[in-house]
Amino acid sequence: MSERLYRGFSPARIFAISINTLIELTRQKAFYVLLIFALLLIGCSVFMARFTFQQEFQILKDISLGAMSIFSSLLAIVATARLIPQDIEDRTVYTILAKPVPRFEYLLGKLFGVLLLLAINIALMSALFVVVLYVRERTVLNETLRQMSRAPGEQLDAAVNAIRAAGLNIDILTGVAVIYLKACLLAALTLFVSTFATTNIFTVVVMVFVYFIGHLQATAREYWLEYQSAGWVARTFLAIVALIFPDLQAFNLVDEIVAGVAIPLALLAKTALLGIFYTAIYTLAATFVFYGKEL
Repeated sequence: MSERLYRGFSPARIFAISINTLIELTRQKAFYVLLIFALLLIGCSVFMARFTFQQEFQILKDISLGAMSIFSSLLAIVATARLIPQDIEDRTVYTILAKPVPRFEYLLGKLFGVLLLLAINIALMSALFVVVLYVRERTVLNETLRQMSRAPGEQLDAAVNAIRAAGLNIDILTGVAVIYLKACLLAALTLFVSTFATTNIFTVVVMVFVYFIGHLQATAREYWLEYQSAGWVARTFLAIVALIFPDLQAFNLVDEIVAGVAIPLALLAKTALLGIFYTAIYTLAATFVFYGKEL
């Protein structure tokens, strides 16, 4: 009875595996290379050619949020792809599973370690993005106040409000949260593929195809249903594709944020639920496959 309790679900064991995985991942050169490129791209966006302040803030947000999305997605795929194959090659997985550690705890620990890494990565990029946007907003405000020092108070207030509305606002945090959910989804899907893949190169190649399919499937589905005579067979096929491959375009809210459109709470909740659903499904699928894997 005590052995069964000991082998039961243990958050402490999952936490220990997660921290160990995080430490291993932070030692990889890929993490620092991707992070440095993203930070440089976000930092250099402030030196762009000068436009109107609305255009400047839009370009700055577009570049920064786009860089965060691309680099966090790449990191999620690259970091997760090597976890299980590397542990099998180093025989670390045998040492862990030889102890009273269920396989699903091992997978959850690995996944949570990647999610912690992604959280740190996105937090660093977000901090730099906020600083760059805040500094540029203050600069534009000071220039505007100096140029309009003799303008009527109503015009001055309107200009200041317009600058603040176009600059740093709460919708940016919404965009960052959605980017993180997308990265979590890709990490869980990569973990699932790695449970039956033989090498991490194969996993990365498969995930690259999945990444492009996930971004293009919504457009292809819309075109097919609108311009082609889609019967029940075609609709069933499209439904299966949508179920297997996540609609990554649903996590692209950058255009709305850049345009200054407020993100509806219903859309944010729907996107969050979609990300959590796919992450949970792929994690369960990875656990199912991993339990049947001979080690």
